[in-house]
Amino acid sequence: MLYYQRGSLGDVLTSEDMKNGLKIAFDQLGTKKRVLAIPPDFTRFHSFAGILTQLSYQYYGDSMVDVLPALGTHTAMTDPQIEKMFAGVPKNLFRVHDWRNDVLTLGEVPAAYIKEVSEDRVDYPWPAQVNKLLVEGRHDLILSIGQVVPHEVIGMANYNKNIFVGTGGVEGINKSHFIGAAYGMERIMGRANNPVRSVLNYASAHFAKDMPIIYLQTVVGKDDQGKLVVRGLYIGDDMECFEKAAELSLKVNFEMLDKPLDKVVVYLDPSEFKSTWLGNKSIYRTRMALADEGELIVLAPGLKEFGEDKEIDRLIRKYGYLTTPEILELTRQNEELQKNLSATAHLIHGSSEGRFSITYCPGHLSQAEIESVNYKYADLQTMTRRYNPETLKDGFNTLPDGEEIFYISNPALGLWAFKDRF
Repeated sequence: MLYYQRGSLGDVLTSEDMKNGLKIAFDQLGTKKRVLAIPPDFTRFHSFAGILTQLSYQYYGDSMVDVLPALGTHTAMTDPQIEKMFAGVPKNLFRVHDWRNDVLTLGEVPAAYIKEVSEDRVDYPWPAQVNKLLVEGRHDLILSIGQVVPHEVIGMANYNKNIFVGTGGVEGINKSHFIGAAYGMERIMGRANNPVRSVLNYASAHFAKDMPIIYLQTVVGKDDQGKLVVRGLYIGDDMECFEKAAELSLKVNFEMLDKPLDKVVVYLDPSEFKSTWLGNKSIYRTRMALADEGELIVLAPGLKEFGEDKEIDRLIRKYGYLTTPEILELTRQNEELQKNLSATAHLIHGSSEGRFSITYCPGHLSQAEIESVNYKYADLQTMTRRYNPETLKDGFNTLPDGEEIFYISNPALGLWAFKDRF
């Protein structure tokens, strides 16, 4: 059921608009005594999910008893991050999701189903895992809060991904990531319906249908001045609210280009992007736009690690970003990759497949570290002087010496593709 919807290319929803939308939706649900909020973590700060969580707390007050950021494999939020993203929400409500230890398996999606939807690329069962708080917390309302935007693993982020991946366990996260990588990222990006989503939808229908989950979904874009604004808000308990948000997100967040791009410069906000695990959105979101033999330059002042999880960081450092056939062969040969399929998927996603070059300009990693994972290295200060984020505008820029580049100030907000590749 869809409890509230508002959104269009021209809409700009204020905090008051969102507050009113939440009230309309929540009033239809009746009185609730134990509410669990599942917002994204700080890596999705620009999703406006923080504001939605604040407004939800204002509505429910003491009835909101738990807030569980959907960390997935990410590190726990710090107190300053919580204070900045969720101002006014008591810190004693926040719980930390431990994807290795704090999960329960609700059921198993059959291997035959996964083989069918993946077109024979994957043939294993998938466990529908969630944080045990969703099962044992005795909540009469679970608010799944987040932004619908193009995504490398599941086509369009959010909806039940927030539940089964954001609060999921090792096996569920690993195997879901690998399904998408094996099927082909470029066949998934920007598409609401795909094999990974089908698997999660199966889990929702068969194992989570009695959970009191309501989805709060934003669509975020930029106005004419480059300021982030909410273009849409959709609230519901089924696929409809996600599909409507995904439809708007394609209009807001997807830029179709008439020609492939020879040089793309991407800036990674240091408060949001500290690892290539996250920072490789610069690759995921632009690979369909980059020309053969093109160049991607990533300005990454906050970059200090490869994986946010220590084990995944170790695997990235050990194997590096290689082509899909190379990573698949290494996975067949090495049990440690077989046990960490999300790392395998990430190594595939972070590759240019040899088609274009990737140059990282890190704030904290050394040249040797960057080159050891098969990226090119360039000095951050030197490249920032040439490609100054303070003077560049999103889109095409011509530098004083005549060089033309395509600049992206935040790769998490969009998807770019050459029209003949999509």
